[in-house]
This record gives sequence, C-alpha cells and structure tokens, in this order.
Amino acid sequence: MTNLQQIDAYFAEHREAHLNELKEFLQIPSISSLSDHKEDIQHAAQWLANAFEKLNLENISITQTAGHPVVYADWLHAEGKPTVLFYGHYDVQPVDPLNLWESEPFNPTIRDNKLFARGASDDKGQVFMHLKMIEALFATTGTLPVNVKFIYEGEEEIGSPHLPSFVEEYKEKLASDLILISDTGLYGPGKPAVCYGLRGLAGIQIDVRGAKGDLHSGLYGGGVQNAIHALAEILASFRDEHGTIQVEGFYDNVLPLTEEEREAYRALNFDEESVKQEVGVKELFGEHGFTYLERTWARPTLEVNGVFGGFSGEGIKTVLPAEAGAKITCRLVPDQEPDEIVALLKAHVEKHKPAGVEINISEFDKGPAFLTPFDHPFIQAAGRSYEKVYHVPTAYTRGGGSIPIVAAFDEILEIPVVLMGFGLSSENFHAPNEHFHLENFDKGLRVLSDYLYEVSELQK
Repeated sequence: MTNLQQIDAYFAEHREAHLNELKEFLQIPSISSLSDHKEDIQHAAQWLANAFEKLNLENISITQTAGHPVVYADWLHAEGKPTVLFYGHYDVQPVDPLNLWESEPFNPTIRDNKLFARGASDDKGQVFMHLKMIEALFATTGTLPVNVKFIYEGEEEIGSPHLPSFVEEYKEKLASDLILISDTGLYGPGKPAVCYGLRGLAGIQIDVRGAKGDLHSGLYGGGVQNAIHALAEILASFRDEHGTIQVEGFYDNVLPLTEEEREAYRALNFDEESVKQEVGVKELFGEHGFTYLERTWARPTLEVNGVFGGFSGEGIKTVLPAEAGAKITCRLVPDQEPDEIVALLKAHVEKHKPAGVEINISEFDKGPAFLTPFDHPFIQAAGRSYEKVYHVPTAYTRGGGSIPIVAAFDEILEIPVVLMGFGLSSENFHAPNEHFHLENFDKGLRVLSDYLYEVSELQK
C-alpha cells in the first residue's frame, strides 16, 4: 500500500467521525461583524488551538489583536524540505435573513450529500480539511512530508483590518516557501481549478457641488450649472463606447497576458452564451480584443457603482440640484498601484471638471493585485494533485474579485501564494442555506494530502 492509499483508507474509515467534528466547529456562531458574538469568536479561536494540540503541533498560540485573535501553530521537523504556510479564517458572515434558511444556520444538517450551515463552505469547512489532512498523514505515516505553519484569523469577513500588521510583526516567524489557501472554488462541478491571480481594488467617491441649495428650474435653469449634468459629463468621460478606459496613463503599467495564459483560457471552452442567460442580457460588453474571461480575470476595470442627487420621489419636482455624487471602483491587475490609479482618477476629474461646480474626491477600498506566475512549479504541482483525484485536466484561472490579505501576504512575505479551493459558486456563501458539497470535501482531503507530497519533491 502506498502512502496515499493508506491515507485514502484512513479518510474512508473516519469519515463519519470527521463530519461530526466539523459539525461541532460549525455550531460556533463566530460572526466577526457583530459585537454580540465576540465570545463566539474567542470560542472558535480556542477550538482551533485545541484541534492543533490534538494533532501534536507545536508553538501553538492565540494572539489577541486590536480586533479578533489570530491562531498559529507549526511543525518543523522535515529537514531539508519546503515549508508550507496554511492560511484560512474561522469567522463567518451574519445569517440574515433568517427566515430563508431551510435549517438552522448553526445547526449543521446533511441533505443530498451536502452539509448545510453558515461557514460550511466559507471557510470553516475548508479550514477543517487542512486539519484532517494533517491528522491522516500523522496517523498513517507518523510524519509529514514537508514543514507546516498555520495562521487562521477571525476578521476575513470584515476585510482583515489587523492581519497585515500581524504579518509584518511576525514576518520572520511566518517565513515559508509558499502560502496555501483553501478559500476559493472549483471552476465548476467536477472541474478543479488553481487560481493563480486576483485583481486589486481602488475606489473613490466624487461629490459635485453647484449652488448653495436646490434651485427652481424655471427661474434658474439654463443660467446655473446643474450638479447632476456636471456629474454625468464627468462619468461619461471615463470610458469610450467600447468600455475602454480613457483615463490618461491608466493602462501604462498593466501586465499583459502571456500567450500561454491566453491559450489556457481558450482551452476552457468557456460558454459566453451561458453568461448572457445567467445575468439576463442579450449581449456582453467590454474591451475590444479580449474575451469575456480575459476581461473579467486579467484586465482592469472602472465601474460606477452608484449615483445620487436631486429628486427621486414619486411624481416630479422641478428643481435644479445643487449636489450630486457617484461611487466608483476600479479592479486592478498586476503592476498597477492603487495609489497611482487614484491619483490618475483625480487628475482626470480635474481635467474634465465642468464650469460652475466644485468637486471633492474621497478615497476608500484600496488593495494591490496579486499574481503567482502561471508556470510556477508550486502552481503546476497543485494542478497535478487535482488531476490525480478528479481525473480531468485542471483549469488555471485568475479571480476577478479581490482578497486584500492575499496581496498583503504577497507583498510582505514575498513568497508564492497557491489558492487551492474546493467550493462551488452555487453554495450560497454569504447567503441563506450556505452549504458544502461533501463530494468535494472527500476529494479535497485527498488532493491536499497529495499536494504536500508533490511539494516535498520540489527544490527549496
């Protein structure tokens, strides 16, 4: 029997016990955004520390931050082998609206081989897989093929405000050869994916002020600037009719896709028609010369998220609005710096500022993009491990969204980040009836176990 066959048998034998243990973890309502659940956050952190103790890991600690605690543990006895730093989070989203749940959110229930509970997929279920993988390796071989470190936080669902400073303070303690995160998803049912990049973010709010107050449109219309018209003129200047961003210098530092990446995306045979049906539009829209996947994974964006001003109640009110505003976010790609992009946006607004108004710009939500090279050995090794278990080719993807802490890890620790997730986009994380397909729980345990062996064979 090979090591992996022994591990597979161990998972099969202990499946019921593992699921019962996971249910215990999921019963803790560790909602990070609600102060009423502060004790539950502490309970979840202690639960993880206790789990580390049962695994005979070392240097276990619960570090209190200005917010919620960070839990750490390690095992560093694989001499000459790489060190893998596991990251995840034990906090969860609120459960509202409660009436839409088919079973209690903190009373884990299995239906149709799916485990329903808040945190089942995001991210307690996937964090738990890390623990059970380590348990199986110790139980079947008495050792681990690599060195391991764990860092689990309780603030991911509120933006990880205190984790970057923790990582900076304990930079030497966290030094590793790669970071492994299981907080993403598969490309689709039965279709594994390694996410090797995420877009960054830069956001601003534009506030336009004209007259000292709303004016009668009959008395002043045509003679005083309308704040909404002024705002509309600014917003229209940001993009052309094809969606190409017109901000001077916006694309200067964009890292272009390699031909290997574009070929990998084409090989996915992505069905753009299905997107039209999913979102209810007759045609897609975006930069010319790029496919839908390229636009949403690897190209930067500028989107107006909200516009406000004037009268919007029932009927009509003939006013000339004095104030108007808009919220804008840009998804950024590698080599675009958020501060630089915000500066370019401000310069663009100033250049296109209409007469008769004053403008104020406030900043929010900034974070750089992250990218581990597509052909990096740790990325390719992850693909091989998926394929051994799922028996289909692995998709290599980028994520269109942003996980700021991933970029912080990349910037502070300067080591590759490998996103190996097992969730599905249909699993209602952040919504009622969150669930985790247990087929991917079972397969994921085996993929993660194999990956540590794959990593152990790579050069440090």
